[in-house]
Amino acid sequence: MDKVTSDDKSSKTVNPLVFISHDTRDSKLAEAFSDLLKKVSAGVLKSFRTSDKKGTQGIEYGIEWYPEIIKNIQEASDVVCLLTENSVNRPWILFEAGMAKGKLNTPILGVALGITLKNASTGPFAQFQNCGDDEDSLTKLVLQLLARIPNSEPDEETIKIQVKSFKEKITKILVVGSTKQQDAQPKIKAEDDSSAKLFEEIKVMFKDLPERIDNNLRADKRIRRRRKFHPMMIEELFHMSRNRTLGIMMALSLFRDSMPWLYDMGVEAIKAVKSAKTKEAKMKAISEFEEIIEMSTHHPIMREFYNEEDDFMLFREVPRMLLKNMERLVIDEK
Repeated sequence: MDKVTSDDKSSKTVNPLVFISHDTRDSKLAEAFSDLLKKVSAGVLKSFRTSDKKGTQGIEYGIEWYPEIIKNIQEASDVVCLLTENSVNRPWILFEAGMAKGKLNTPILGVALGITLKNASTGPFAQFQNCGDDEDSLTKLVLQLLARIPNSEPDEETIKIQVKSFKEKITKILVVGSTKQQDAQPKIKAEDDSSAKLFEEIKVMFKDLPERIDNNLRADKRIRRRRKFHPMMIEELFHMSRNRTLGIMMALSLFRDSMPWLYDMGVEAIKAVKSAKTKEAKMKAISEFEEIIEMSTHHPIMREFYNEEDDFMLFREVPRMLLKNMERLVIDEK
């Protein structure tokens, strides 16, 4: 966004944008506040609210919602948080406020609607000078937001009239919302009781979970200790086995858990070598398997699979032995 001074987000901007952070249940309040900004600025002061389903202030269909929210927070000249009974201390509104202030240093303007400033000033909002829902406070807030528009000369009396209309509108919305909330109390209590019972069942179910996890980890360590053998032992297995295919399969099995694709491709390569009619076709199958080995054992990303020094040797030395014995398998087949 083009700015008059790029160092201060509170300075006047060519295209000011107000990000309205709110709880989904307060979508009508967000819509009313958006309409207020539109009327007092003659449409110049734009706003964004995720709950908008009617106009162009929300997220378009088919757009990834999370990147779109972050983008609009980044572009916002101010983030106005509507603090109500529904939204105070809710995770999402705290996230949006934290993202704006912590990462982007965007001004955060908390507006208490239907609750006292004392109740609104909790958590991170305790450090901000929040706005009450009385007409004088709301008028001052609107004037502050209009000041973002270059060369703006708002008429305070006109703004007061629009703020009064907004105040009447949100009062009705809050009354309706409060009535619905009271009607829903018995259902909520029943759901809370059900949730409490379910939680107790989960606590009993997972009471011994830490011990079980610890036992599994110990078992895994014992398995890993048993795997600590020198790769040359695999070479010895190749020599001891009269059936070269059996030796190759034994070596491949070492990768079944850590690199299952390598095991599967190795099995397919053996089948291809045995079924191919010409030496060229057999060597092509081995060459394709060699490419898979190269990518799986030498690419830097694959080092995540190397947990111990022995694993590193296993993933480097055993594949070499596999390729060598597959080539010998072609000679045996001939």
